[in-house]
Amino acid sequence: MNFKKLLSVFACVMLLSALLTGCGEDKKKADTKVSNEKPIVVGLDDNFPPMGFRDDKQEIVGFDVDLAKEAAKRLNRNIEFKAIDWSSKEAELKSGRVDILWNGLDITEKRKENMLFSDPYMENRQIIFVKKGTTDIIDEKSLAGKVVGTQSGGTTEEYIDGNDVLRNSFKDYKKYSDYVAAFMDLENGRIDAIVGDEITGRYYMSKHLDKIDAVEVAVGPVSNFGIGFSKENKKLRDEVQKVLDEMSADGTSAKISETWFGKDIMLKK
Repeated sequence: MNFKKLLSVFACVMLLSALLTGCGEDKKKADTKVSNEKPIVVGLDDNFPPMGFRDDKQEIVGFDVDLAKEAAKRLNRNIEFKAIDWSSKEAELKSGRVDILWNGLDITEKRKENMLFSDPYMENRQIIFVKKGTTDIIDEKSLAGKVVGTQSGGTTEEYIDGNDVLRNSFKDYKKYSDYVAAFMDLENGRIDAIVGDEITGRYYMSKHLDKIDAVEVAVGPVSNFGIGFSKENKKLRDEVQKVLDEMSADGTSAKISETWFGKDIMLKK
C-alpha cells in the first residue's frame, strides 16, 4: 500500500513538473511573440550607397543597414527596411509610416524642430565632385557659371537653397532623387559638378576611379550623421542609443565600419 502511495505521489510530482515546464515554455514563447510583434520600420533612400542601397539581388544592404540590423538583434526586435521618398522623410516619420530614419541623415537645427536624434555617430562633409580631368573647379566660388547638381532632401540642398549668392551664380541647378542619377549625368557631361556627401561620393568614386575626381575642399559647414526618431518616440530613441553605445564599447560598430570603409571612421565619445 505504501509503495502504491509512493508511486502515486511520484506521478503527481512529475505531472505538476510537466505542467509548470509547459507553462514556462508557453510564457517564454508569449514573451518572444510580444517582443517581436511589431517590427521596427526603418525609412531609407534605397539608392544611397554605401549607407543603404540595393545589391545585384535587389536586397537592401549597406553600412547603416548593418548597424540597424545589429541594433535590432540586441533589442530582440524584428526590423523592416522601407524605401521612401527621401525628400518626404519627415512626413513619413511624423505619420508613423516609419519608426526611424537611418540612412546617412545629417543632424541639423532645422531637423531638430521636427524629430529627435541619436547621438552623432559619424562625421560628414559636403564636397565637390567633378568629371575626371576637370581643372577649372577648385572650390565653391569656381562653381559660378557651371551646371551644378545635388540630391533633393539632403543637407547640401538646404545649404545651397539658403545661400542666394552661391545658387544664383550657377548657370543651372539640378536636383536629383538620388546621387546615382546625379553621378551618371556628371559622367555623361550633362552637369559640370556635384555638391554632395563625401562618404557617398567617395564610395561611388571607388567604383569609377577613371571617371570621377573629388575636390578636397568642404562646401558649407561640416555635419554629423545621426538617427532620426519621432518626437513622440523618445523611448525607442533611448533604447536604440543604449545598444549603439554598447556596440561602440565592444568594437562591433568599428568592425562594421572597417567592412564598408576599410577603416574605423565612427565618432568616439
